[in-house]
This record gives sequence, structure tokens and C-alpha cells, in this order.
Amino acid sequence: MKELVSKLRKYEIRIRKAINSQMQGNYHSVFKGSGLEFDDVRLYQYGDDIRHIDWHASAKGHGAYIKTFKEEKEQNVFFILDVSASQKIGKPNSQKLDIAKEICGVLSLSAIREDSSVGVVCYSDQKEKYIKPGKGIKHAYEIINDIFKLEPSSTKTNLSKAMGMALSMIKRKSLIVVISDFIDEGYERNLKSIARKHDLVVVHISDERETKFPKVGIVPLYDKESGRTIWVNTSSSEFKGVLDKYYEGNRTELKNLCIRNNSSYVHINTQEDYVPKLIRLFKFRNKIRK
Repeated sequence: MKELVSKLRKYEIRIRKAINSQMQGNYHSVFKGSGLEFDDVRLYQYGDDIRHIDWHASAKGHGAYIKTFKEEKEQNVFFILDVSASQKIGKPNSQKLDIAKEICGVLSLSAIREDSSVGVVCYSDQKEKYIKPGKGIKHAYEIINDIFKLEPSSTKTNLSKAMGMALSMIKRKSLIVVISDFIDEGYERNLKSIARKHDLVVVHISDERETKFPKVGIVPLYDKESGRTIWVNTSSSEFKGVLDKYYEGNRTELKNLCIRNNSSYVHINTQEDYVPKLIRLFKFRNKIRK
């Protein structure tokens, strides 16, 4: 575990240095506040935005009052981590689930070092682990330890339930990071709801083994989630076409769904260095939020 924490800390430092240097020496948080929060009311002045008039205070008859706001410095960060069996594809120690856990750990460290409150829910088709939001580096290490030693009790996936649980639990506007291979259906409605109420980041994990099958004829394939074995002809162009259409189509649809709902999307393959992609993601997020 010490080696893992050391590895994640190096990744975190690499991400933070790259982003802060891009900002030409000015400090800009990787996890910026989610916007403005109510501060006080004052008398209306010429030029003020009438949309901010506090009609309740103004109705008392002492003049028109306007709401004032201050920048929200503290960020609440919540991770939804898919730990279903479909995530257990890839090379040893580099399966989709391993990479998903690493990314969750890296971003948790980064968020907590910027005084954010961080919580995690690990989900299959049921809640496998809930880590209550907290602060401090000790809490970050507890998150890393808990997610890496977790052994899910279910093999199935239900992203819609996971997102629905987050919607019911998280009342204050937060940054919600969903880390999954998104091999599921019917989650789109709750994803849109999260995007409307919160600041959403989608981290889409894949592995090349899902599409690059060797042509070895008819072979059995075991579905970890359903526990069933199916026979497929890996040499057929039809089989390759179905795989390409499903995985590439799924990726394109999810990315477009995020774009339409003003959410951030990043796709990461298990065989690539994910740090540069996370750096680009947060540089872009900071740029559009300046």
C-alpha cells in the first residue's frame, strides 16, 4: 500500500505542477469552487442586475434590496466508482478496475490537498462501499486503502441506481466524478439530472481487449456479470463489426451526451498514461471557468 500511495502522490504532483505552470504562475486550483454562494443583501443601486433583487426583503417597504454573492472557495467532490465485474478486464494490475481506482485515488488526493471535502460510493448493481465525505490527508489515505481492498459482493452493473443514489444523497452543488466503463443501459436520464444539479465529470475507462480479439475461430466467451458462457466466431467480420459498432458507438454517444449537458468527458484506455489526459481535462475546465 505504501508503494501505491507513493505512486499516486507522484501522479498528483505531476498533475498539479502542469496545471499551475500553465496558469503562468498564478494559483488556480485543480478543483475550483462550483460557483457563487449567497452572502448578504444591500440596497439596490443603478446598474445592478434586476434578476438578483430579493423580493422578500424588498416587500417590507424600506426600498429595493439586491442579493450579493461571494465566490465559493470550498469544493465538495464526490466520486461514483463502478466496481462491477465488467471492469475486471485487462492485464494484471492494469485492469479497467485498477485504473479506475488509481484515478479515484489521484483525484481524491488532489481535491483534499485543496481543502475540498471528498466522498466516494463504490457501486455495482448495489452499494458496495460508501465513504462519508471528509477532509484531511488522513481521509485521502483511508479512501485509497478502502477502495483498493474492496471485494464487491455483486458482479452486476446498474449505473442508473448508482447515480440515483448520489442524487438523493448530495443536496449541495458538488463536483461529481463518475468513473466507469459505462457498459450498461438506461443511465442517461439520471446522468442528465446530475449534470443539471451538479458539476459533472465523466471518466470513461476501456481496454483494447474488448475490441481486439485474435482470429481463432469459434471460442467460448465468459460473461463475468451474468455468469454465462456464449460461443462466438472470432474470425468472422460480422463479429468484429458488432464489437466496433458497440464500443465505438457507446463512446461517441456518451461523449455527445456530456457535451449536450455541459459536462466534462475524458476517455482513458488502460494501456495509456492517463495523467496527460487528466491534465488536459482540468486545464480546459479551469480555462472555461476563468
